[in-house]
Amino acid sequence: MRAHSSALARGITLAAGLTLVLTACSSGGGGNGGSGTSTSAGLASCTTQGKADTCNSGARKSGGTFTYTLEKNIQQWNIQDANGNTFENAEALGVVLPQVFVPQPDLGVALNTDLVTSATQTKASPQTLVYKINPKASWNDGTPITADDFIYYWRTNDGKDCPPPPASDSTQTKGCLPQSTAGYDRIKSVTGSDGGKTVTVVMSKPYSDWKSLFGGGYPLYPAHVAEKLSGAKTGDAAHMTAAQMTKGWQYFQKTPPTKYATAGPYKMQQWVDNDHATFVPDPKWWGAHKPTLKRLIFKVITDATQEPIALQNNEVQGIYPQPEVDLVKQVKNIPNVTYTIGNGLDWEHFDLNLHNPVLGKYKPLRQAMFTAISIKDIVAKTVGQFDPKVKQLGSHNYVPGQAGYQDNVAGTGQGSGDLAKAKKYLTDAKFTGVGKALKTPDGKAVGPFNCRYTTGNQIRQSECQILQSDLANLGIKVTIKPIGAADLGTVLTQHKYDIIVFAWVASPFPTSNAQQIWSTGGGGNYGGYSNKKVDSLINQAVGETDQAKAAALLNQADKIMTDDAYVLPLYQKPTFLAVQSRFVNVRDNATNVGPPYNTAEWGLKK
Repeated sequence: MRAHSSALARGITLAAGLTLVLTACSSGGGGNGGSGTSTSAGLASCTTQGKADTCNSGARKSGGTFTYTLEKNIQQWNIQDANGNTFENAEALGVVLPQVFVPQPDLGVALNTDLVTSATQTKASPQTLVYKINPKASWNDGTPITADDFIYYWRTNDGKDCPPPPASDSTQTKGCLPQSTAGYDRIKSVTGSDGGKTVTVVMSKPYSDWKSLFGGGYPLYPAHVAEKLSGAKTGDAAHMTAAQMTKGWQYFQKTPPTKYATAGPYKMQQWVDNDHATFVPDPKWWGAHKPTLKRLIFKVITDATQEPIALQNNEVQGIYPQPEVDLVKQVKNIPNVTYTIGNGLDWEHFDLNLHNPVLGKYKPLRQAMFTAISIKDIVAKTVGQFDPKVKQLGSHNYVPGQAGYQDNVAGTGQGSGDLAKAKKYLTDAKFTGVGKALKTPDGKAVGPFNCRYTTGNQIRQSECQILQSDLANLGIKVTIKPIGAADLGTVLTQHKYDIIVFAWVASPFPTSNAQQIWSTGGGGNYGGYSNKKVDSLINQAVGETDQAKAAALLNQADKIMTDDAYVLPLYQKPTFLAVQSRFVNVRDNATNVGPPYNTAEWGLKK
């Protein structure tokens, strides 16, 4: 599974900004990779030729049904909510709800001109953003999309107008719980003019990733629906009370988009829990690309081993599983299927839970653990078997191919498997029983710790097993404890782990991602990490409109985080998309929105 956020864990996503998602059992791809078909010899990758956005392009003909797999059930429908921020939610809701900038296969973003004809920064001080809404843009019940929808979005996500529920409110009956307040907490005002078709946003403080606002994988919800059901005045989101906004927030949590107005090339006709969603072309769609498919189905298949079988049997026409050796071999043997192995904003990592009193107290222990782990060994025994290009990831904020990437990890020895160096951290810090039965300087036993991963994921099981062996060399006992993919969010938010392995699927907005998962109290900061210097550097980066300067600040923060040994980046995850070759315009998008970023263009090859 993955998380979605400005980074998402695929499968389930819990994140603080609107940039990350977490993934537990699958991965998305994009930047660099290889592709092929089961009927041709060798690999010829369009992505490595700089054509990620046009891979598998072709003219379409009308008709046909395309069924695409989701690797996790959708348990709640508000992707802006911390508990609804999943990769699968992003895939499904992106079909029916609009957003301003959409993450692309080349790991950048593109303006959605179906929604807005322009989005520009018109003034630097104060930073002012102006959005011109497409005059044709409307919800499919006939209500125009206006500034009111932007105002509602802002006020439910700024962390102030609809405050998060108190910790004692376990059922979240009060307030809004945005996956991230990044950027929205810096907005001073959002106003409409030209009949609501011009939106002017004035920032109280500069925001570097302003293109992440009102999109970036997190679409708009219809404000007029929330206003009506909560008793607020229609078109007056600026004056909704916290209680009224809470009602809207909870409605979108519980309600699939079969029951309210949407605005996409398709409308969701049916949702069968834990089975499938059916989409049909929306006759009210005004956009440039008209759907040609008769039906689009998203089928829930939580066991990745069943996906190639479903593809071979023509039960589904496209799959996007986390690649494993046997799975890739199976797909290569299916006739008339095109596949792509790629890399993008999806990265695997081990996290430590700093709420654990021993892990939280002793930095030398954490440094020793990370140094004893051999990432080279992990890669060789897992993803390296089908993608020899995979190597250790050296950053918590960037992946190779992104401007700003630099290796801040390898030079420290973390991930090297250097046992002598790892033991020296412990002996220098006065730990005893090194290599036998490790004890803290005050004589308390270290561990046993659990290593948690989502059940059914052989790669992550192997990663925990290798960690178990590596840490045994330090005298630390590790038990391996799988969790159901549906439980990942609960395990993370309730800190029910010592060590956990999953992946973030990031958005193309690194400063927003960083604010979400590394800042003290950030929505994706599950392990309780806190460093005032890191908070300060990230806060500076978030407000730095010069991207090179923002990257320098994030790399300064990254070096501190690496030294603090809270999260160990493992590698940029390979992604795997397989599609029947009779369909065109279905391509890998290794960001937090995945391949369904352009479903209006999917269709039968003409």
